[in-house]
Amino acid sequence: MKLLGTGQLQTLLVRMGYNQETVPHDTAHAIEHLLHILMPEDEEAMMHYYGLFGAERQSLSELARERRVCPEDMMAAIDGCLRRIAVTPEWQMMKQTIKI
Repeated sequence: MKLLGTGQLQTLLVRMGYNQETVPHDTAHAIEHLLHILMPEDEEAMMHYYGLFGAERQSLSELARERRVCPEDMMAAIDGCLRRIAVTPEWQMMKQTIKI
């Protein structure tokens, strides 16, 4: 069962990564703060996977190689990060105000 908001969160992160100007500044700022709830290495992986806030976009394979894990484990880590953010009260409130 997919958590409510996980898909919306992922869609927003993809959109931000490709063209942050399409996302309101307040929303981008809130996402930046939400990423801080993650462990630093997970935050960095998310920023690189989605290409957020000027981070160079990296493929799943590149991130997995850096962490010395298989791509499947890297994808599971990214999914876990999405779930951790998606259950926060901040995201639950925020997702009601954004249009994706």
